[in-house]
Formats: sequence, C-alpha cells, structure tokens
Amino acid sequence: MMELEIENLAVLGAGSMGHGIAEVAAIAGYDVFLRDVEEDLVREGYDQIEWSLNKLAEKDQIDEDAEQVLDRISTTVDLETAVADADLVIEAAPENLELKRQIFEAVDSATSDETILATNTSSLRVSDIATATERPEYCCGLHFFNPPVKMDLVEVVSGDQSSEAVVDSAYEFVNSMGKTPIRVRKDVPQFVVNNVLTPFMGEAAWMLDEEAATIEAIDAAMVFKRGYPMGPFELNDFGGLDIFAHTRDQWNDPVPASIRSRIESDDLGRKTGAGFYDYDGGGGASYGPRQGDGVETTRIEARMINEAAKLVGDDVADPSDIDVAMRLGGGLPEGTCRTGDKLGLDVVLDTLERLYERTGADRYEPADYLVKLVDDGHTGESAGAGFYDYRDGGPYHYISHEVTDDGVLQVLFDREERLNAFSTDMFDEVQRLLETSNTDEVSCVVFEGAGDRAFSAGADITGFTTAEPTELMHIDEAIQAIYEYPRPTIAKIDGFCLGAGLEITLACDIRVATTGSTLGSPEIDLGLIPGGGGTQRLVRLLGEPRTKELVFRGMKISAEQAADWGILNRAVPEAEFEATIDDIVSDLVDGPQTALEVAKHVINEGQNGSLETGLALESQGFGLLTTTDDMLEGVAAFNQDRAPEFGDE
Repeated sequence: MMELEIENLAVLGAGSMGHGIAEVAAIAGYDVFLRDVEEDLVREGYDQIEWSLNKLAEKDQIDEDAEQVLDRISTTVDLETAVADADLVIEAAPENLELKRQIFEAVDSATSDETILATNTSSLRVSDIATATERPEYCCGLHFFNPPVKMDLVEVVSGDQSSEAVVDSAYEFVNSMGKTPIRVRKDVPQFVVNNVLTPFMGEAAWMLDEEAATIEAIDAAMVFKRGYPMGPFELNDFGGLDIFAHTRDQWNDPVPASIRSRIESDDLGRKTGAGFYDYDGGGGASYGPRQGDGVETTRIEARMINEAAKLVGDDVADPSDIDVAMRLGGGLPEGTCRTGDKLGLDVVLDTLERLYERTGADRYEPADYLVKLVDDGHTGESAGAGFYDYRDGGPYHYISHEVTDDGVLQVLFDREERLNAFSTDMFDEVQRLLETSNTDEVSCVVFEGAGDRAFSAGADITGFTTAEPTELMHIDEAIQAIYEYPRPTIAKIDGFCLGAGLEITLACDIRVATTGSTLGSPEIDLGLIPGGGGTQRLVRLLGEPRTKELVFRGMKISAEQAADWGILNRAVPEAEFEATIDDIVSDLVDGPQTALEVAKHVINEGQNGSLETGLALESQGFGLLTTTDDMLEGVAAFNQDRAPEFGDE
C-alpha cells in the first residue's frame, strides 16, 4: 500500500476537540466537514470556530481572513454526507468504547475502501475501536491535545493491524498542519503523555493518603524545587478529579482515597468550585516557594521515569519522542527521560525498589528496561549513558542546526512551546554547538527562534529556582561563546526578544528584526538584573542614561525604537525580512573569511581598551591581512573591475 493522499476530511463530533481539529485543518488549507448528531451541537461548534478565527486574524496569527478559512468548513448532521468524499475521517466523540465502535462501524460502510479512519481517543486502544470495521488496517489514532489550535502535539498511534502506509499518511497530515507528530508504535492504553503524566498526579495523592506531606508542600516542592509549571494537586483540580478516576477505572487501576473521597463529595476541582483547593471562597491554589522543604520529590518523578522506561523497553516510543511529547503535550519544562538521566537512573531504581518492598503495590514495580540500563552501568548523564548516549556530548533537545552548502550555520532555538525561553540545558547546547563546530566549514551563523512569536522570550525562570549557582554561570559562558565565535553571527529576530533573548542578540555581530518585534530587559520585574553581559553590552551601545532607563523600568520597546537607539542594525517589514537576511548572509558568505575574522577580533577587543590599544590591534590585523591570498585577489578584482572570488586561506 502506497502513502495515501489526504485532501478532504470529516470530523465527527463538534465539541471542544472536534471543532478545534476542524479549525486547525481548515487553517492548513483542507476542506472539512464538521458533523454531530444534533444541529444545535454543530452550530455551537461552528460558532466557536468562527470566534476563534476572528481572534487569530486580529492578532495576525493566520495568513488569511477568517472568512476564507470558514469557507472551507461545511457542517451537517448527516453522517453519510459528512464522510462521502473524505480521505480521512477523525472521530472525536466522548471516551466511550461502544459509542466509538458504533461510529466506526457506520463510517466503514459509508466511505471508500481507502479512507483512513482515525480516532482522537486519549485513553482507549485504537485496536479495540477498529474491530468494528472490516478494514482495521486503515485505522489509526490521531490524539490531539486540548485546545488543538494552541497545542502543538499530536500522538500518531498504530493499532495492532494498522498499515504502515496509513500511519505514515496520518503522520504527514499532522506535519502538513504545522503540528508536531510523534509515533506511538504500539497500541497501549493512554499512549505516551497520559501514561507518563498520570503518576505525577496519582503518586502525589498516594503520598497525601499516607500523610507523607501536605497538599501545599507537595505542590510547592514540584513547582519551586523541581520546576514543574503546576503542582500535581493543582493539575488534578484543573483537569477534573472525576476524569482522573474514570481513566484509572477503565483499566482497573486503584484510585487514591484522597481523590475518591472528593469525587463522592462532588468536589471535582475547578469546575465544581472545590477539589484539593477551594476555588469559590479560598481563591484556589495557595502554596509558596518555601513550603516544599522535606518533600520526597524523587518518589513522584521515579514513577514517571519508570513509565517512560516501560514505553521505551516495550518499543512503544523512542526517548526523544517521549520527551518531545512531555514538553509539548504535558507542559513539562524538560522531557521525562532527560529528567531521569539527570537525576540518575540508579537513584530512580533504588526509590522504586524501596517503595515496592514496603508496599507491594504494582505501580512501584521497576520496568525491565530500567533495571537493564542500571545493570549495564547506564545510569544517566554522569555515567555517559542512560536513556541517551552522552559520550559525544549528547543529543540536542532544545536547538536544531544545520550547515548549508555555502557554509551558513543555521541555529534554531527550538522551544516554541515556551516562546523559546532558555533553560540552563539550552544555554549549554548553544555553547557546545559553537565550541564543537568546524569553523573551517562555517562562513557565518544565523540564530533564530522557532515559530513566529518569539526569537526568545527570555530565560526560563522556573528553572532558576532548581538550578545550582554553578549551572547559572554557564549562561555567561554560552553568551560569551556567541560573542567570541570567530565567524560573523546574525540575530534574526521575529517576535519577542526579551531578557536572555536580548542578551544573546547583543552578543551577535549583526541584529535584524521585523517591525512587529518587541525587545527589552524585563528582569527587574522579577527581582533580577540582566545577566550574560546584558547590562555591560547595553551601556556600551546606548550609553548610561538609556541603559538605566531600560533596565530600571523593565522596558519593552518596539523594533523601530530599538533600531533608532542602535540596538538593532535595522527593523524591516515582515515582507522584506527574509530578503534582508539573505542579502547580509550573501555578503558574508562571499566575503574574505580571514579578513572577517580579523575584523571581528579587532572591533570586539579594541573597544575594551584604550584608543591606543585599539589602534595597535587594528595595525597588527591590517599588517597580517596584507600577506594573504585574499588581499591579492581583492586588489586584482578591483583593478579588473570584477567581483572578487575569495577562497580559503
């Protein structure tokens, strides 16, 4: 079976997931039928799409008018009409196995033999749904996350009988919408994110049952000591305690008494006004930075890491896909496999074995793969290998890079889910890339941020509360590595460029931004000052008065103002942005590499000393360059009225 072409799709279910999937597909250019069983449900879903599209258009976050996108969406209550011409049908009904099977059975008889049938289930097995059809090989899972318009991740799930071509087609469909797909190669209940994230909430509740710590202490420890964006009890309240329990009950997993008792009292979380916290009179989650002392956070993380190890060992997903999924779908600051490697897999195993011996509970039984890693001495980063191999520095989790044929090192800050905010790991990756790159193959470096919202919105402040002072020193080292890199560096700025993003920008040689970008140093609002040379490079560019105002007030300024002040080389309209960057890069690629390196060194070092020192550096550099072949070629080209063809020295 060859990869199947997808042009038209039907989404069955107009609720929050269904209408969100339809909207995302229509934005990507697909013709979509949105169907539900009642006209009111369909109309409400369509109205939600219209409202959302208008909001996106107001913020220039879609390339078309809202009406143009809406024209690609049709609605109906008739199933046969919805799926008649569909190349892909996505079922987005409630999490009820029999209901989903009924839908698949009806769709099977109303579509062509090669229509792909996908379920958006988050907890059921694809294969159990696909048994309702005569062609389970055409069935797969496409698990979007709520809300689909904002959430980037989609788990692409293979059922027991799914054709590889069908799964590949579904994967490419997700890519075509600008979403990030991960492959779930085996049909395990709850797939990747829910399997790994559930222990975060569940183990905290078991600890509460044992009176090992309070609600506030556990939430505070996980947020302020371990850097999670939300505490486990706060997250449980957000999602609904009934939802958590329903998922566990589906697979006969025990539910902590602290959750079950609240469900029986109809305290389901935010939606009922109370859960673990009181949202009506108490104001919701109420924990502070200093309340987490003494909490055994490793107990929670060990269970999450163990679930990840099960997935890897059973060939359900790769560590890299699991980590991407946990960042994009789970909202975690780093992937769970990466957390395990930093924590130490031997520590994780010891924790699980101790708890398993004490309680006998199946949830603590160590995964075979985790045991094997530890037995093999692959206990994590400090040992050189764990889930990942670190012997050559390890993989890049937060940046991507490539060197083009003409020697441009393109570096993408790839943490779009956090507006490319820099963690200590991300700084380390930038530094490692520059220090290990072969400068003989590089003509210049272009730094940019993933997505169209941010170059970098700053440093990930949540990580500062968990980092050691020695780790924070790496920030200065990474930014200095950019400043000292022997090839010209370009900051290609589109969107927010704040805090650490601005500090990286200041370390670059050439700085260009779109006119819609925003730059600034808001650290003072966090009780901090700019780091990474931010204050010192700013004062050299702007002088003392403007630097103090920018820093003291935590100002955010437009790209036009930043260019006027001299922070940027220029601010250009979006339509001219790529061409402007290409022109600059072209000049650097075609330029004399030795002369460019010397010029950068002389300018950077000369401004740090007296004028006399700077002139001496300039003289030495000039003298050195008069002996190069590039200089002779430059003179010859000038005399012959042609463009020079500089080569490697």
